[in-house]
Amino acid sequence: MTGDDTKHLPLEDIHMAAGARFGAFAGWSMPLTYPAGVMKEHLHTREQAGLFDISHMKLFEVSGPEAAALLNRACPLDAGALEISQSKLSFFLNEAGGILDDLIVTRLSDARFMVVANAGNAVADEKHLRALAADFDARIEPLDRVFLAIQGPEAWAALSRAGIETGSLLFMHGVEPRKNWFMSRSGYTGEDGFEIGLPEADARDLVAKLLGDERVLW
Repeated sequence: MTGDDTKHLPLEDIHMAAGARFGAFAGWSMPLTYPAGVMKEHLHTREQAGLFDISHMKLFEVSGPEAAALLNRACPLDAGALEISQSKLSFFLNEAGGILDDLIVTRLSDARFMVVANAGNAVADEKHLRALAADFDARIEPLDRVFLAIQGPEAWAALSRAGIETGSLLFMHGVEPRKNWFMSRSGYTGEDGFEIGLPEADARDLVAKLLGDERVLW
């Protein structure tokens, strides 16, 4: 059961149709497991490809002449030293050097970066970054995207079958393969995999294609 202030995933109806069991996490109603069961889901990800809805996480675009300098101020990171498309795991730090959140920063162009922050800290992260941005010529844009992860040894092949080529994308790098899309080769399963932020309509189409592939399972 969730409270009135609980946030819901844009694709919640798809998860419900798949028989997902939901639970609360960081203020969100999240699908925890599906009829196949946790063990089968785990093994399927290790052997083929698992699909995850991580839309509770937040994407921010940071851009402008001093975007790199702003990120250098917010994180123990030399954002300007990142190559175009390179991603880096980092942290937001407070004035005492304490960790506020962990995040991944990807350089999209000379003056544009993508920041992926955690669900539980998204509001605080945005507030913190905006406060720091007052001293820099930089813009912060929270993005309204569905965020999906596909992980496992067959992830690249399943995406290829769905019309998304990944062969040239290196681990811990990210690109914009289509308008309003962001895709990185990254994840937290220990397997090869990809994380994709995209508009809801595109996400529904992609999920349908991926789940039509027997190699892919929620």
